[in-house]
Amino acid sequence: MSEITYVRGDATVPSVKGVKVIAHVCNDIGGWGKGFVLAISRRWPEPEKSYRAWHRERASNDFGLGAVQLVQVEPYVWVANMIGQRGVRTGSKGVPVRYEAIDAALERLAEKAADLGASVHMPRIGCGLAGGKWSRVEPLITGRLVRRGISVTVYDHGEERS
Repeated sequence: MSEITYVRGDATVPSVKGVKVIAHVCNDIGGWGKGFVLAISRRWPEPEKSYRAWHRERASNDFGLGAVQLVQVEPYVWVANMIGQRGVRTGSKGVPVRYEAIDAALERLAEKAADLGASVHMPRIGCGLAGGKWSRVEPLITGRLVRRGISVTVYDHGEERS
């Protein structure tokens, strides 16, 4: 069984051949403006526009914890907006990350990546502003993606590991 590949670099610029999905975690309140989403928006406007429309029309779609929206940004590149955090602030219910939602989103992502024949590229999802611990997220990625034979690369952009 393969493992997750760790590299230093920018997850929005995967340097492998073939179809690629760039996966990241979004909140469930329609906020887009801090963290990794800024790097995505610097490269492509479509993921933010699609996420905001998805949230705006949530009464008639699947927007919510655990949902995934795939947005094609280049002929062989997709961005996966995964809803994996409740709100944006740490409060009485703890940090915003929701591991069960990330797990459900990764399961949906695995289906889509397999259908596309894509590799998956991501920062340490759920571990930045969402406040999650990589020791809890990494096994979810291994279980949902790596065990299915999907190649996963995690990018560290100079930030501290948690």
